[in-house]
Amino acid sequence: MNAFAPDPLTLNRRLPLWYQVSQSLRASILGRHADAPLRLPTEEDLAAHYGISVLTMRQALKSLEEEGLISRHRRRGTFIEPGAGRVAPVRLLGSVDAIVAQQSGQRATLLGHGPVPVPPELAEHFPGGAEVVAFRRLRCDEEGTPTNWAENHVLAPLAERVDPADLEHWPMTKVLRDRLGVRISRNTETVEARLADPRTAELLAVPLLSPILHYTGVTYDEDGRVVDVARIHYRGDRFAFSVTMEAR
Repeated sequence: MNAFAPDPLTLNRRLPLWYQVSQSLRASILGRHADAPLRLPTEEDLAAHYGISVLTMRQALKSLEEEGLISRHRRRGTFIEPGAGRVAPVRLLGSVDAIVAQQSGQRATLLGHGPVPVPPELAEHFPGGAEVVAFRRLRCDEEGTPTNWAENHVLAPLAERVDPADLEHWPMTKVLRDRLGVRISRNTETVEARLADPRTAELLAVPLLSPILHYTGVTYDEDGRVVDVARIHYRGDRFAFSVTMEAR
């Protein structure tokens, strides 16, 4: 295609095709480069790209138009709205202070906390079935729109000393370091592109299968022990992923 080119998509025939296509195209629009063309391919070209009917493609485009991401003009074509890709970057920088600064700034609402079994996907970080406590928080912007929700898994002996009120203002890394005196040696971070599951969609007020940035941060103390694993789900229409590296 000569115009804006959406990412390929493997369709799931058990879900509405127009919805899957609209969410795929939505993610491509929000994640496009700043200098990418604003004009979309024709309905026929898009339908051929996704392997669907033109009627289904029109339904997908109508959904994006109602969301304000595109505008459609008779005889001129379909265009991405210029402000559709304005997102705030999730920046991964090389110090604990930078991590604390990145995660600070928005007031959080504590959704709940309590002991939980170690999730299977986190078992490698908590060997021997160490007891953990999960803290769940929701962050909103100044207008009250949800932007991300976080889940921290903390070793039980440390979690007992955490004041939940501190988590309304500070990220867990800062609470562990400055309130509890944990000597943090390092933090490893991973960011993945995912689709919103039912719980995330409800908390962040986005449609099911919307693009989500899934962040995992593993915090180690000076003995090399994992003291906290943070999993943060960012709205894909509010955040982008950015890494800064310096040449030596």
